[in-house]
Amino acid sequence: MRAALALLAGALVGCGDAPVAPATDGGADPPSPCAYADASARGEGGGPFATRVVSFTPGEAASFGHAAMPGIVLGPPQGAGDLRGGTDVVSLGRGGQIVITFERDIVDEPGDDFVVFENAFTVPGVEERFWEELGEVSVSADGTTWVTFPCDPQGARPHTGCAGWNPVYANPSNNLCPLDPRVSGGDHFDLAAVGVARARFLRIRDLATQGLMEPATGFDLDAVGVIHAR
Repeated sequence: MRAALALLAGALVGCGDAPVAPATDGGADPPSPCAYADASARGEGGGPFATRVVSFTPGEAASFGHAAMPGIVLGPPQGAGDLRGGTDVVSLGRGGQIVITFERDIVDEPGDDFVVFENAFTVPGVEERFWEELGEVSVSADGTTWVTFPCDPQGARPHTGCAGWNPVYANPSNNLCPLDPRVSGGDHFDLAAVGVARARFLRIRDLATQGLMEPATGFDLDAVGVIHAR
């Protein structure tokens, strides 16, 4: 998070500045992930973001954002920065879970392969205190067999392998590429960490790391972006 802050202080990095993904088997360089993001923002297909909610099982006290489902979790993130969480989210509730899918497979390439956007933030006026509603992340090629990223919700930061602990900076109004880990915020994942070559489905389960607080309760999903797709 601190590295992202330093970059944000220096300059806004637009989608065109992100590195191009590795060449496909055909030898031609595909569009950069941020080019897909731009196309999605213009309404030209789902691009690199979730395109469908397969299932949604709300947990205790879940309510926020449900009237706007499923669209509220499709498309790009609506980040609000360090000091307040974004409100373009759906709450999973205590122990709730959601399964989403994409128009392209997530594939394992060098570096992070996808990013989950929640609405974590730093508590204003309290040094090194964070509002975090952590989630367990699992991936699947067929929507039946799942592989889960190791996540210790009780451990100290950084909560590597968990989602829901990094603020989100990218939103459609600020020209920050949501798929560039240098500036986007959110929680980034590498399929190599769990030995998976490709996945089409993603599941997030709330880990009940905060007490119930209205109006948002449990893990609050904003969006999921695919950095490496095929």
